[in-house]
Amino acid sequence: MQHSPGEYAPDPRDVSIEPLDLAARVDDALAVQAIAFGLTDDEISVRRHIVLRHAAAPSARALGATTEEGRLVGFGYGMSNDRTQWWSTVVHPYLRQEGNDVWLSESFVITELHVHPAFQNRGIGRELITRLTDGAAEPRSLLSAIDTESPARALYRSLGYRDLARRVRFPSATSPYVVMGAWLPLYRR
Repeated sequence: MQHSPGEYAPDPRDVSIEPLDLAARVDDALAVQAIAFGLTDDEISVRRHIVLRHAAAPSARALGATTEEGRLVGFGYGMSNDRTQWWSTVVHPYLRQEGNDVWLSESFVITELHVHPAFQNRGIGRELITRLTDGAAEPRSLLSAIDTESPARALYRSLGYRDLARRVRFPSATSPYVVMGAWLPLYRR
């Protein structure tokens, strides 16, 4: 994002990344996701219930990127994969078709990772995802992303994620997704 003279350009050094009580800050997190991902109010309402359910999972871990003023400008969370959960049941046939369904076992899934557009391209997303996966007990990580060449996909590839299944269709999603996987620990610069 370009900033004109006199306009506030966020300084990433003013952002700290710490454990996040996702249930307590669910609305702040969804506000970031809505801006970063372009969600409608109806989609936010549906995702609120999903995020709260995920936050209660025993293996769930969340990190937040907050400004000195306490404003949440990025967050990520993940958990141990459970083959019986909705996401796994949707992606399983796509992974099986590519011979990659073994990745659903012993994997830490990055469930959500979003950074406010004004704070993107400053290493915040990279730090969120690497710190989340550094704490994982599993030997590998999975995530899904919109199946288009994007800065997010470039970030994931730079960390060691590779495409495991493409053109994955989630119910009600208008765009196809890609499922990506990486061995842990993730690559460092």
